[in-house]
Amino acid sequence: MMGSESRPRVLCVDDESNVLDGLKRHLRKHYEVVTAQGGVSGLRAFEESKSIAVVVSDLRMPGMDGIKFLSKVRDCAPDTTRILLTGNADLAAAMAAVNEGNIFRFLSKPCPPSTLIAAVNSAAEHHRLVTAERVLLEQTLHGSVKMLTETLALALPSAFGRANRARQRAGRVADQLGTVERWKMDLAAMLSQVAYVTVPGETLDRVNEGAELSPEEEAILERLPEVAEALLADVPRIDDVRAILRCQHEPFEGESISGTETPVGARILRAVLDCDLLESQGMPFDTALDVLRSRSGAYDPEVLVALANEDDGGGSDAEVREVSLLSLRTGMVLIDPVETVDGRLLVAHGQEVSAGVVERLRNFAQNLEIKEPLRVMVSADCPDESDAPTEKP
Repeated sequence: MMGSESRPRVLCVDDESNVLDGLKRHLRKHYEVVTAQGGVSGLRAFEESKSIAVVVSDLRMPGMDGIKFLSKVRDCAPDTTRILLTGNADLAAAMAAVNEGNIFRFLSKPCPPSTLIAAVNSAAEHHRLVTAERVLLEQTLHGSVKMLTETLALALPSAFGRANRARQRAGRVADQLGTVERWKMDLAAMLSQVAYVTVPGETLDRVNEGAELSPEEEAILERLPEVAEALLADVPRIDDVRAILRCQHEPFEGESISGTETPVGARILRAVLDCDLLESQGMPFDTALDVLRSRSGAYDPEVLVALANEDDGGGSDAEVREVSLLSLRTGMVLIDPVETVDGRLLVAHGQEVSAGVVERLRNFAQNLEIKEPLRVMVSADCPDESDAPTEKP
């Protein structure tokens, strides 16, 4: 028999201890079983336990009935499969719960062990499939978007360097607030600059420098959320990400441009990107944060607090080094931008070095002189630059 750590975890909730004992006795051979007496205790057990695959709950319980309890479970963990136990007199309520989409299956009491086990087996398999699909979706989307943004960063380094820095910082802010799934925040940040491929280079330079823009240029920037929406319209199953991008320029207070409540992810992205823009213009982080605070109603105060508290993400095992172009390795993070001696930007600061970045720089070095050494952040698991070739490319 597999170890308990390999078995799906099932939470059984009932107000009668003898019923819980029976459920545990029937299921414990194949599952790790957690029990709780009543809906309130069930929620507490659900929060304390991790990776609950299936919840089996009685319908009639004092204080909080099974439908309300399972609805709360769905709100905090929609992937968890929910089963309702009910008496014959409550069949109408149970069927209504199933029809509303809250419950995977309901079982009539008394429930034969074989029926219970079969239902839980189906529920656990449903959870496995849903979880596997979600993980595959997240990994596939993340990998595809990463490839897209890294490719675009080679052509438009200032904008997509900002996207990469925003991904790191926005992710840490989102982790602090705990209200946005990290993968959605990462995707939104990585795609936040995709519409800038339509902006003329001169306009983008003025944006980066903080220079005054013409009315025509202002109009171009105002249309960027619509452009991003159009560019991403055919990408399936990223509605939440598109909502973040659509609302990323909306103020925290005042009339909503979209007519709906601004998602937390959009509030995070707005603050992070605006802060990064000020820093890119030479402003220290603390000063940039003070500027954001001075813009009354523009930003969510909780987001600014989290932004002020966020760690630089470097990690205690990372160190700053100066390396040559030949010693540049994937996984390093550029502290300074990489430029040619005549000032041409090749790769923005804050970008993690990928194989594409290394290839781009070594190709450019064939005909252009690149400023060296390069200042990078190196983590403990990064390949040692001593393995680099010694010959000039």
